Amino acid sequence: MISLRNMTYFYPGEELPALKNINLDVGENEFLVILGRNGSGKSTLARLLNGLLLPIQGKVEVDGWNTADADKLQLIRQRVGLLFSNPDNQLISNQVEEDVAFGPENLGLKRSEIRQRVSDSLQQVSMEAYRKAAPAFLSGGQKQKVAIAGVMAMKPRYLVLDEALSMIDPRGKSEIIESIRCLHKNKGVSLIMITHDLEEARGADRVVVLGEGEVKAISTPGELFPLRRLLLALGLEPLEISNIIEEINSRGISFGRNILEMDKLVEEICRFI
Repeated sequence: MISLRNMTYFYPGEELPALKNINLDVGENEFLVILGRNGSGKSTLARLLNGLLLPIQGKVEVDGWNTADADKLQLIRQRVGLLFSNPDNQLISNQVEEDVAFGPENLGLKRSEIRQRVSDSLQQVSMEAYRKAAPAFLSGGQKQKVAIAGVMAMKPRYLVLDEALSMIDPRGKSEIIESIRCLHKNKGVSLIMITHDLEEARGADRVVVLGEGEVKAISTPGELFPLRRLLLALGLEPLEISNIIEEINSRGISFGRNILEMDKLVEEICRFI
């Protein structure tokens, strides 16, 4: 479990905290989404989860290890993989398999173990056929899959995706979401997805909404996403289906606001007709 207790973080020279008094637990095999508008503290939180940043007050613990303990920091970063929005910032080699092997090599593993991890990780993201390819010639979605494979080759227990899909086209985004959900389901990896896009959060177990550095809401997608006015007040764009239902209801036709799937809305429209 990742545990944040009374955690506050200031950037040097700033008077206001980027995050203030955060209390949050991330369970094993959980799919947690952190939502919030730009400047809400989402990316700061991502970096605190694996010790890239250290809290000014309070603490962050990963499976009982405090991120402020320098002796445990390497173990924590192996356990908590962090993926950023631009894969070009994480790909460092001229060949896909070399890039994926970089992390395991730094762990001092045997060559046979490294080869196995590279193959397993590339298979998990459906990129085995590209193992000899140069990352520079891959699409944005393919590059992000390679970056995910590189993180997964470290065999993390938790995978943090910090706006990792923001630069990907819709088709590539769907492929990556499917890949990481398979990792979550089949490998028991806890997912912590940092985003402002509610579509990416549909399958989450819980969603946490940050605003002005504080936790504004903790809920499930089914409970939170129909609350269109609350989402707008929190600086979040509601799902398109919520906007459609709002427009239908404004014309005097009453549909439930808790419908989140388009096929269910179509069923309701057909019944009405």
